[in-house]
Amino acid sequence: MALLDIFDPKAPPTPLGIDLGTTNSLVAFVRDGKPRCIRDCNQAYLIPSVVHYAERGDVIVGEVAARMALEAPQDTIVSVKRFMGRGARDPETRKLGPYRFIEPCTDEEARVVRFQVRDRVVTPVEVSAEILRTLRQLAEDELRTVGGVVITVPAYFDDAQRQATKDAGKLAGLHVLRLLNEPTAAALAYGLEKKQNGKFAVYDLGGGTFDITILDLDHGVFQVRSTGGDSALGGDDFDRALAESFLLPAMKVDPGAPDPILIRLAIDAARRAKHALTDAPTVELTLPVRGGGETTIAIQRDAFESLIRPIVERTGVACRRALRDADCSPEDLDGVILVGGATRVPLVRRYVAELFRQEPLGDIDPDQVVALGAAVQADLLAGEGSNDVLLLDVLPLSLGIETMGGVVDKILPRNTTIPTAARSTFTTYADNQTGFDLHVVQGEREFAADCRSLARFTLKGIPPMPAGMARLEVTFRVDQDGILQVSAHELTTGLEQRVEVKPSYGLTDEQIEEMLLSALDHGEEDLEARRLTEERIEAQRILQAIDKALQGPDAALLLPGERERIDQAIVALRVACEGRHASRIHDAVEALDHVSKAWAGRRMDAALARAIGGKNLEEVEASVAHAHGIEAHLSPEERG
Repeated sequence: MALLDIFDPKAPPTPLGIDLGTTNSLVAFVRDGKPRCIRDCNQAYLIPSVVHYAERGDVIVGEVAARMALEAPQDTIVSVKRFMGRGARDPETRKLGPYRFIEPCTDEEARVVRFQVRDRVVTPVEVSAEILRTLRQLAEDELRTVGGVVITVPAYFDDAQRQATKDAGKLAGLHVLRLLNEPTAAALAYGLEKKQNGKFAVYDLGGGTFDITILDLDHGVFQVRSTGGDSALGGDDFDRALAESFLLPAMKVDPGAPDPILIRLAIDAARRAKHALTDAPTVELTLPVRGGGETTIAIQRDAFESLIRPIVERTGVACRRALRDADCSPEDLDGVILVGGATRVPLVRRYVAELFRQEPLGDIDPDQVVALGAAVQADLLAGEGSNDVLLLDVLPLSLGIETMGGVVDKILPRNTTIPTAARSTFTTYADNQTGFDLHVVQGEREFAADCRSLARFTLKGIPPMPAGMARLEVTFRVDQDGILQVSAHELTTGLEQRVEVKPSYGLTDEQIEEMLLSALDHGEEDLEARRLTEERIEAQRILQAIDKALQGPDAALLLPGERERIDQAIVALRVACEGRHASRIHDAVEALDHVSKAWAGRRMDAALARAIGGKNLEEVEASVAHAHGIEAHLSPEERG
């Protein structure tokens, strides 16, 4: 007998942990002291971080959007996390991809990437907010009411990228309790689950980012010793390398005049090949060729590993630096925790074992562990969890002020435990100087031009004085999210200026407020419009598939009267698609499925008979085993 989940209207809202990932995103919560990820109606906990902008302004997120990336690659944003906090002129934004970028005309416009999708322009913050809205809706469907959220970010995200993530959460209507570094979240989940103490390395290789963190676990105290990484390195780079080196040449795509649809097909095929090569030594791909036709290409695991080895080895630089910063060697570590889907690649696991001289720990699902840790932290911040847990995180990059000659005076060095504050005193360079221009930067280089610019502001009104007489005290304060506040105080006059450092690459408060008000005004109709669009897209996919089958040789398998019933159901579905009722389209899809199910079974039997015809038993078993090895890495639609 099934048990019903009883909803208590007086129960407090449930805090959430969100892993806003490059490839997939997850949402989790704590129940009965144990964190768990929320599954969607298809029992999947990984929600593809893909956003499709359809006609009439509809927005689709997740698996349906991922399928639309092939048909409308320029209107479907994939891996948007790699664009968070980056400027329009950043070379990282122009790597292999089918998007239509809005070219900036001014320095102000260059502060943020903008995509042209259909008849609108969107920023990475807005795209990420759509993903977060979907996760919020998923949680509300499960829990009824949700509270504050902890959103994870790569440890090596700079201030601009962190602020962009926080803005996205605000735009999605979420109360962001804290931003939490992904490796710290993983360690939190691992430490509480395994009840282990010691010194650990967290090796986090996701779809678009890499982090390495060295930390101590000591009876509930999680103290980060050092952190490092690369916010533009991940499994997506494996896909791009495979597509550029093997698939696009085989598809006869001209690098000088790329075809957006073929590029998306190549990248998706590369991702499937990467997944399949986890278990199989070889994978065969059938690809379209520019100008018409198809080609089949075999990818060997050895060739794939040779191709991606330089990318994997780039992670070693950050790992060795993190060990050095933490003043420890691989032999001092009690374990290496693997995080991120890209750590499933066999070469990555072998490289980690060689680098740290021990087999890595992977007994907690690397896809879920970050979300689970975020849920634990959200539970703690909401006062629901144990008070015996303390997180001590660190700054990923140094923060400082540009001084004369463009040199950076580092006020807060990297790996400083946060929250924290520090101050430094400056003076005037020229006689009769009546103000200070302050330029706040982040990075490890010695010159401001080589660091990330975070903010500029001016302190005016200082009376004319000889050079060296004025005294300016600058204070940096970093909160638990890693967000910076700067205050400047001129000691002789008492003049003071404070600024919460907003990134050079973000939305203004007015823009965010305007979008929030718009979202509130149109919330219900937006949800209904999204459902209608998703149902229409699924219906069109089914109609195209069944039309193709009816025109092919399998039409001969139809029984008397069956074609007429199917034709009637097709007409009914087309009529439903012209309307504005998602439920009617859904019912029409189910009706078509019902009348065509028997015919579909006969088609499947016939296809299987053709596939094994003329083969002996050993060949059939080998084919089936090979198919199962690849099928495990495909989506339900791809398996079908």
